[in-house]
Amino acid sequence: MEDQETNIPEALKYTDEHEWIALEDGVGTIGITDYAQSELGDIVYVELPEVGDHLEKGQVFGTIEAVKTASELYAPIAGEVVEINTTLEEDAEQVNAEPYDAGWMVKIRLASADEVGQLLSAQEYTELLDGL
Repeated sequence: MEDQETNIPEALKYTDEHEWIALEDGVGTIGITDYAQSELGDIVYVELPEVGDHLEKGQVFGTIEAVKTASELYAPIAGEVVEINTTLEEDAEQVNAEPYDAGWMVKIRLASADEVGQLLSAQEYTELLDGL
């Protein structure tokens, strides 16, 4: 991992595809990690699913485009999309500025709480990045 300090909040769960999820009352808020946004560079566009879409764990649910590259977004858990961050349509750079706050992407109602145990803890995600 690079020398720069990467923000990895303890309260979140992570995937090896660099998505994070915050869980509250059976709903998961999903975005990309600080590491992912820094690797992508200046984000200019985010394509997200529709409210009501059903996602399977690992399914591509959108695309994030930066000035020099594009990357797919993967669902960390299965569930139904209950909200999307519509502010990203006009202000995609929020993902760069606040990846864990204003830069969130979708909220999904979990299909199964069992899948949460398969996600990475902050410590496990830190170890994953250390191996890159």
